[in-house]
Amino acid sequence: MLGFVPPLPQQPVRPQPGRPPSTGHMIVCGDDALARRLAVELRFVYGERVTLLLPPGRDANSPETPLTQRGRAAALFGRMSAAMNRTTATGGGGGGSDTNAGVEAVRIMEAPEPSDDVLEEAGVDRAAALALVYDDDERNIRAALTARRLNPRLRLVIRLYNRKLGQHLEELLDQAAAVAMPGIDPALLDASTTVLSDADTAAPALAATALTGSSKIIQAEGLLLRAAERPPPRPGETSDPGLCTLALLSSTTNDPAGSEGSEGSGAEGPQLLPDEQTVAAAEGRGTVVLEAISRADPDRPATRMGGRGAPLSQVFSRRLRWSALGVAVAAVALVVASLLTTQDTAAHSTYLTLLDLLGMNDPAEDAPAARQIIQLLSGIAGLLLLPLLIAAVLEAFGTLRTASSLRRPPRGLSGHVVLLGLGKIGTRVLVRLRELDIPVVVVEEDPEARGIPLARSMHVPTVLGDVTQEGVLEAAKIRRAHALLALTSIDTTNLEATLYARSVKPDLRVALRLYDDEFATAVYRTLRTAHPQALTRSRSVSHLAAPSFAVAMMGRQILGAVPVERKVMLFAALEVAGHPQLEGRTVEEAFQARSWRVLAIDATPPADRNPDLAALPPYPPDGGPPPPSGLVWDLPPGYVLRAQDRVVIAATRRGLAELLRRQRTVLPRQ
Repeated sequence: MLGFVPPLPQQPVRPQPGRPPSTGHMIVCGDDALARRLAVELRFVYGERVTLLLPPGRDANSPETPLTQRGRAAALFGRMSAAMNRTTATGGGGGGSDTNAGVEAVRIMEAPEPSDDVLEEAGVDRAAALALVYDDDERNIRAALTARRLNPRLRLVIRLYNRKLGQHLEELLDQAAAVAMPGIDPALLDASTTVLSDADTAAPALAATALTGSSKIIQAEGLLLRAAERPPPRPGETSDPGLCTLALLSSTTNDPAGSEGSEGSGAEGPQLLPDEQTVAAAEGRGTVVLEAISRADPDRPATRMGGRGAPLSQVFSRRLRWSALGVAVAAVALVVASLLTTQDTAAHSTYLTLLDLLGMNDPAEDAPAARQIIQLLSGIAGLLLLPLLIAAVLEAFGTLRTASSLRRPPRGLSGHVVLLGLGKIGTRVLVRLRELDIPVVVVEEDPEARGIPLARSMHVPTVLGDVTQEGVLEAAKIRRAHALLALTSIDTTNLEATLYARSVKPDLRVALRLYDDEFATAVYRTLRTAHPQALTRSRSVSHLAAPSFAVAMMGRQILGAVPVERKVMLFAALEVAGHPQLEGRTVEEAFQARSWRVLAIDATPPADRNPDLAALPPYPPDGGPPPPSGLVWDLPPGYVLRAQDRVVIAATRRGLAELLRRQRTVLPRQ
């Protein structure tokens, strides 16, 4: 029976005495949505046996917590089980095989910490991979060191926000594996430890929703792949296919009451990696095409908004600036009067006038009357200058201290992006937006938030305050903003800010971060119905990040991910050897509609191959033979893929799972 999903456990599984732990299974340890999403990805997409380790939840009967950690996981597994059944029944699966065949249900354990005893109980000594995705970097590091000691062959995937620490940790754990297993294959060692950040994975997709127009930027190993949404062609017109067509958008994209573009949309929803016949037969549908490839510049620092220092308009008040201008005009008038009455040189007249203003000249007792009058007037102007200088010094000290920490939005700012929240996700998105030179105004309630020092160093205008309070979004110039990114960790806060911003500016482009899929779908459809002319996107960070963590547990790495409505398309680099779906086939034969598509080939000889794709120049497509080295895009359909080739592919989640699925014994169905 296709689409068979075993029943889900209702209680935590407790090991039976004498029962050996599962072999070759995968363990996921975490305390938030990413852990549950990752378990879903491994179980329902890759068909792996999964043990999910969660911290104990509070009382399930408590009115404050309607669902415990285990309850949330079980509910998520149930929804995904139903979705997979619908997908299989409608023939929407990739590769024509049941990835979930004969796979046990997810085993849920509860423990406060991933200690030695807990990891041994989970079967870490016989596991194939372990993901540590706690929200606490220190807890992940401690558990990684323990797991490496218990099982040197274990593949580790670790969630860390600190990039530099992650690099050092990878080297340390790989070195420990090499010492414990002398003579290990270097290829296996490279994949033994992977450090990822959900913030870094999701930030490009979240930042892309704020870009002007409908382009999507995918940063893949130092390359920038630009995917653009093309509207449906008019009758008699042919849409530009670009380098290739990546997706067909929903047939009801412009219909407020139509499909929301999720996994359960059926034939009405978006279709990833369609074949040419499907694209040609689709009428009234927009497309997502791969438009261009260029070199990224990761070392280019983000530009600052407003220059290095605070502008004078924010250091000195308007009244003080007008007072200073009046004193300057008076001084110029005194110099001109001195020139006209004494017939002195301009330089000497200016010099004497300044001395008089500062009270440093001798009385002009023997001078003409005109000179004496000018001296008296200069002394009076000098008296006005003294309090002006004192006020300027006091104001500069106070204002510079404030301006050096947080900038206020300039008066004439428009066309900017309002970013709500400077936590882990918001901070990474802020960096990405500034790298793209997009003006940003940040709204943050906590003055000690993680991203406040970064906003200060980049001189990004920041508004401190609760976004749900009246006047906070107005201070961020929401009426003149181009887009709103609501990225706080509280769904209701994001929704409330979005609804208020839409009431102020109905055509505002909005992307909000929501966890629950059903809630996100309802919000998306309601906002689109109420504001059909405005762009609305709901994004889940765990949904965007989970595929990267899952692929890392399979020993690979995703180059980038791009959301297509509410689905996700992945980009990865694969060695052709070991993949019968690719090896010995032409590019045209290797293409599997709605599963995967070969986009480029690394023509560098294997001995000289650099694992970093950024070191390779992207060659423009010319239809000729591959060059001696570099990435070749838009390959000829008749090119035969060899075992020594490395290719860049675009794939769906199910398609990539089919390519990377491990060989295992299928259990007989009951």
